[in-house]
Amino acid sequence: MQHRAHLFSLRIAHALRESFSRSDYTGAKFGKDLLAGITVGIIAIPLAMALAIASGVAPQYGLYTAIIGGIVIAISGGSRYSISGPTAAFVVILYPIVQQYGFGGLLLATIMSGLLLVIMAVLRLGRFIEYIPEAVTLGFTGGIAVVIATLQLKDFFGLPIESLPEHYWDKLAVLVNALPLLHLPSFAVAAFTLAIMLIWPRLKTVVPAHLPAVILGSLLAVTLNDMGMDIATIGSRFHYLLPDGSQGAGIPPYLPTFEWPWLQGGANGQSLVLSWKLVSDLLPAAFAIAMLGAIESLLCAVVLDGMTGKRHSANSELLGQGLGNIVVPFFGGITATAAIARSAANVKAGAQTPISAIIHGLVVLASLVLLAPLLAYLPMPTMAALLLVVAWNMSEAGKALHLLKTAPKSDLWVFAICFSFTILFDMVLAITAGILLAAVLFMKEIAEMVKVTDITDNKRIVSAKIPSGWRVFKINGPLFFAAADRVFSELADKTSEVDGFVLYLDAVPLLDAGGLAAMEQFIKQCQIYNTQVIFCDLQFQPLKTLARAGVQPIGGVTSFSPTLHEALTEIGNY
Repeated sequence: MQHRAHLFSLRIAHALRESFSRSDYTGAKFGKDLLAGITVGIIAIPLAMALAIASGVAPQYGLYTAIIGGIVIAISGGSRYSISGPTAAFVVILYPIVQQYGFGGLLLATIMSGLLLVIMAVLRLGRFIEYIPEAVTLGFTGGIAVVIATLQLKDFFGLPIESLPEHYWDKLAVLVNALPLLHLPSFAVAAFTLAIMLIWPRLKTVVPAHLPAVILGSLLAVTLNDMGMDIATIGSRFHYLLPDGSQGAGIPPYLPTFEWPWLQGGANGQSLVLSWKLVSDLLPAAFAIAMLGAIESLLCAVVLDGMTGKRHSANSELLGQGLGNIVVPFFGGITATAAIARSAANVKAGAQTPISAIIHGLVVLASLVLLAPLLAYLPMPTMAALLLVVAWNMSEAGKALHLLKTAPKSDLWVFAICFSFTILFDMVLAITAGILLAAVLFMKEIAEMVKVTDITDNKRIVSAKIPSGWRVFKINGPLFFAAADRVFSELADKTSEVDGFVLYLDAVPLLDAGGLAAMEQFIKQCQIYNTQVIFCDLQFQPLKTLARAGVQPIGGVTSFSPTLHEALTEIGNY
């Protein structure tokens, strides 16, 4: 009951209030939060920059997202241990928005997605996210992983490609054609970084693999650059304007400042012009961002519940995620949501409350101000190797393979559609097509399970003597639109052969409008052939549907009986 209450509850700062409701927050707990926040903050610094670059924007915007989004969502959300910031899942949605509408368009779409998340929270839709089939989530996360990995190949191999085409096969063709121009020093740095990330976990240390990988990869790149190898770094790739009008290399060592998102540059470098057309054009992308953000954040919260034994509030978490994504763009941050890997690291580091997530944001803020010159030395091949591992982890290849080996064909079709559509088209189409296909296939399977059985001669159920010309049929399953037409058509075909039916409906839990229409059509057929029908043992929902529709017994044609025994007794009186 407590878990259900959490699912339906909606209040701002739910997790923070729950954490401090018992007034037992001690110095020892704060110490654990402090250590966890510092640990996850250090982890988040290179990831935030790498994910911003993968999304098509400058690395500092990823840091702004981790700072502002991480703090705002931690304060206002419904999960105690979630760490929010830029995540790999959004890359396939954000990158095309940046290409088409520029940075300003991305910020505007993020605000719109935040508003949609708030609406979802107010409508208490948090619990419905769990109804999205696993085949859908595994399909689009696998597709996202493939796209992210493909986007990293340019920097991983140091290929001299200015920009990649919009469509996936065109991207792949450009990359393959450029492979002969592979830059060996860049590839060496990327391979070295990747090797460390694969080997380090075997040492069983508490230090996450990507930290030594990034540090050692950067040292190798600096050494090779000193030898004139020309390996791209954040400092060589990205620049910013100084107050005197000159250019600085890498990341600006300034705090994020307030600015109207739509005044940021569009695709052509000019400020966006707010219009209904622009908003309507961005709405599908905003919807995809909101849906993916809701799925990611609530999936993360469920995982954390399993790790800690605590319970999150799904709707409050959606509210926090929505507020975070509304606020973040005004400070230059991109889309944020809860990150499963960082949140799990937060729990393992001993986090007690959302204070650890707030400290994580402050650690990223300190790195921005104090370490910006050093961050400029991070090599692009190292960032590409880091994101390749992130892509592999988010693909959940083990789960996907298990699904492919064990799932029914309908789930395989759903997985294949979501996976391929995510790669070849976009997330909006993939999620929509996947959910619709899953729903249709599910309805088809349920409809096929609905059976009509002649039990007239089954003495265990029908113990009374049945008059000649009467038949007793038992219906098993929900009489909804996808099944009812077939069921009542089978019965209607027999109306000319019998004097009457007893329809035993104790195993019919549902009668919807389509089922009601099919039943009424069946009754009309019975009237034509003067065939009597007794409906017996109806459950509450079908009775309620019939009552709301004003269905009444028709003299000499239809009647209703509370039990099968009374229906059989009624036949005996004819």
